[in-house]
Amino acid sequence: MVKLNKIYTRTGDDGTTALARGPRRNKNDIRVVAFGTVDEANAFIGQARNHAKAMPKIDAVLSRVQNDLFDLGADLATPGSDEGEDYPSLRITKAQIDWLENQIDSSNATLEPLDSFILPAGTGLSSTLHIARTIVRRAERDVVTLMAEEPQTSPETLAYLNRLSDLLFVMARLANSNGRADIKWVPGRHTGKRQEKL
Repeated sequence: MVKLNKIYTRTGDDGTTALARGPRRNKNDIRVVAFGTVDEANAFIGQARNHAKAMPKIDAVLSRVQNDLFDLGADLATPGSDEGEDYPSLRITKAQIDWLENQIDSSNATLEPLDSFILPAGTGLSSTLHIARTIVRRAERDVVTLMAEEPQTSPETLAYLNRLSDLLFVMARLANSNGRADIKWVPGRHTGKRQEKL
């Protein structure tokens, strides 16, 4: 169990931060940026849960996701292999990714079929989930950059983020009356050149 007895340590005042192992990194290092973006996404998922009290199934899914995102942050904060280490590092697993896929499939089966792109809007819950989704997409881009620089980075972190953004999209539609209250994009609506199809 992690114990945090003191909130400030002053060790980061020089613009660096400690990882689970290895030398300290600058706070703008891509690995630090990546798990920082994951933390940002997690905070918005927490905000979404404030809107999910009337939808306990969504709240339960988001609760599990928040915990798994801490696992993912720990994975990203632990560079390199476990060779020579006394204990295996906490890593995102295929089982966690499979769980996301199962949630996507079961939730999507109840939704109105999509016949257009939709705007990231609707209920408070839906809108906040869309914000979280876009931040997860940014985290995914950060991890792609990280993997190019440090190929040993766990590929499961990237797969998890990719599936999570899909799940948040599906749940945002659930929060819009199972997709019935989605706000559709109308191409060219205000240009005088409206297009029915792209």
